[in-house]
Amino acid sequence: MKDAINKNLFKHKKIETDPEGYLKKTKDWNIILAREIAEKENIFLKKDHWKVINFVRNFYLKFNTTPSMRMLIRSIKLEIGEKKSNSIYLHKLFPQGPAKQASKIAGIPKPVKCL
Repeated sequence: MKDAINKNLFKHKKIETDPEGYLKKTKDWNIILAREIAEKENIFLKKDHWKVINFVRNFYLKFNTTPSMRMLIRSIKLEIGEKKSNSIYLHKLFPQGPAKQASKIAGIPKPVKCL
């Protein structure tokens, strides 16, 4: 059923996803697509969501790997501040797992250590 949802998800052009909904081609990503993915994930994107999404996307593009949860928490402090850079706050933004859901919305592969 998820494949059917994913095939109908992207109205503006045909986008290939894996069975979990992650983009097969990182270059297919754009802001409109990110909003569509977030909507399917039941997430209404706000400023802090975008900071995390942009961080994980830029991290992937620079290092060719997705950041682990530990790396995300440690590194996001500059973007969202010390008080918000903890797993509790990040789970409020991305309830199914910050590294996992932010990566999906950012159009990058699922983090290796995510279940």
